[in-house]
Amino acid sequence: MADTKEHEELLSTSPGVHFEPLMQLPPVDVKTMEEDEEELFKMRARLYRFDSSLDPPEWKERGTGDVKLLRNKDRNTVRVLMRRDKTFKICANHCILPTIQLKQHATSDRAWVYSVPADFADEEARPEMLAIKFANTENAQKFKDKFDSVRDSIAECEDNKSAAEETLETAHENEEEEETEKEADEVTEKLAGLAVCDGDRGDMKHVEEETTDQTSTGTSKE
Repeated sequence: MADTKEHEELLSTSPGVHFEPLMQLPPVDVKTMEEDEEELFKMRARLYRFDSSLDPPEWKERGTGDVKLLRNKDRNTVRVLMRRDKTFKICANHCILPTIQLKQHATSDRAWVYSVPADFADEEARPEMLAIKFANTENAQKFKDKFDSVRDSIAECEDNKSAAEETLETAHENEEEEETEKEADEVTEKLAGLAVCDGDRGDMKHVEEETTDQTSTGTSKE
């Protein structure tokens, strides 16, 4: 018994001991849906949501983890994405819009409060009032600076897009007006041509009548 116990202790403390698993599992490629996005910002934070269904309403913690600002290269949009520690469950997932404004929390200088029209953390869109809190005021300010910069860039892009659409619409309207004027000119020319032909026919008829009268007079004299 002593020899067996000593042997087990030796095996448990030997650094070179290796046991092969009974079953080999193939590696699994897990998609996070972030592969086609560019990470613009990343920082640890804690997120809260305002629950107005309670009486009285109150702030409820939604999760702690890394908050990211991710830019979609194809659609040129930026979203806020945050996952909980350990479980990696999404607790914030919404786009940054020109209308979103970060406001300082009433009781903390390292937390920001803002509202979003549609957050997809629960897999369905729902409006939320959120509060995001950072470790210190410096980190909080870094988040706000980047958030505001992205929001202003998006607003500028939308303004440029609207201006381009208005220019294109105006050009299209001008083309339609020119086409209408061209068609009107063509119709006028055709009508003018018809009027000339009718006039020619009238003159020819008048000449024929005079010739007939002259012939009739000459016959009578004979």
